[in-house]
Amino acid sequence: MRKLTIIGGGFAGLTAAITAAEAGVKVTVHEAHRTPGGRARTAEGPYLANEGPHAIYAGGPHWTWLKQRGLLGALAPLPVSEALRLRFHRGGALRRTPPLGMLRQSLRDAGQAPVDVDFRTWATGLVGERAAHAAAAYAAVATFHHDPGSLSARFVQERLHRATSVPPEAHFVRGGWGLLIERMVARAWETGVRIETSSRVDSLDALPLGEGPVVVATALPAAARLLGDPSLTWESGRTVLFDLALRTRKGDPFVISDLDAPGWIERFTAQDPTLAPAGQQLIQAQLPIGPGESKADGVAHAERLLDLGFRGWRQRTVWRRDSVCQGRTGAVDRPGTTWRDRPAVDRGDGVYLVGDQVAAPGVLAEVSFTSAVEAVSLALRAERGVLRKGLDLKHA
Repeated sequence: MRKLTIIGGGFAGLTAAITAAEAGVKVTVHEAHRTPGGRARTAEGPYLANEGPHAIYAGGPHWTWLKQRGLLGALAPLPVSEALRLRFHRGGALRRTPPLGMLRQSLRDAGQAPVDVDFRTWATGLVGERAAHAAAAYAAVATFHHDPGSLSARFVQERLHRATSVPPEAHFVRGGWGLLIERMVARAWETGVRIETSSRVDSLDALPLGEGPVVVATALPAAARLLGDPSLTWESGRTVLFDLALRTRKGDPFVISDLDAPGWIERFTAQDPTLAPAGQQLIQAQLPIGPGESKADGVAHAERLLDLGFRGWRQRTVWRRDSVCQGRTGAVDRPGTTWRDRPAVDRGDGVYLVGDQVAAPGVLAEVSFTSAVEAVSLALRAERGVLRKGLDLKHA
């Protein structure tokens, strides 16, 4: 391939850039922000909060790829004593254990789940309505959706199964995802990638002619505007992100998972004390909200859970922030659809689309990774086809 242009320097864009550069391609990345990272950012100190909870699932394709290149870095181990502080909000109270039926449901392999039936209906027939409701609510940690029970049973079951696996598949990068992005940027530079920051591309016509294929690695709405294709849509979660720094108090829970209504609160300094100054702890919460709900509804939900689990949290608060994350939480699949039905990676005419809402398998960041690698693979294949055709014509 002559050259490859990538628009967007987040996790997907950097994955595509490194993959292409390692294959000998000359790559230029255009990033509109002053620094790469996209949604995989970590706030600058003293509270190293990710832009929303970010976990990396072991066993996925990106896990191996990152490890092979030394990009994964140190992970934040969870002490056993903290793992025992997992709490479940059920029936208006905090409990140490979830319903047994929910545990039975979580053990089922996703291959057993139907695509064309919603999770609530399918799971209710197996473990009963109460356990099915709890299982759906728990799965919100990996769906970011206000009503996971209404989604495809196959889609939800894969996330439920992986989110409850023992040992846990979900891991956290020590020091925040910003460090992972820094390592990816360094690897990109080492392989010859040119990264242009504060470089917004509003139209493909603005790119120089003859620069080769283009990979669009932006959020889906931005890609739709850039490509002039309003059909580039897919449903995503709508979530209130709630971050809090508290003065440390012994006995605070590690996690509160709301099984009455989807919501999740996690004390991230339980496994990575470097995220906050000594004597303080960093808490991040994600509370999915429905179409008719506001940020205030999500914040109120978080505060109710904090009242139950974090005694005196208002008096101990030293920093807080909240925001609404809309259409930025990855694709969710309705009954009758799978990842194959999402917007295609290959848009034709040498344009490829990557990100966490396109036609690629995986959970959360895995979708960004697999779509990025697939886009580069398709571009290389197409270029080889052009070269072969040129040689055939030359010798004809």
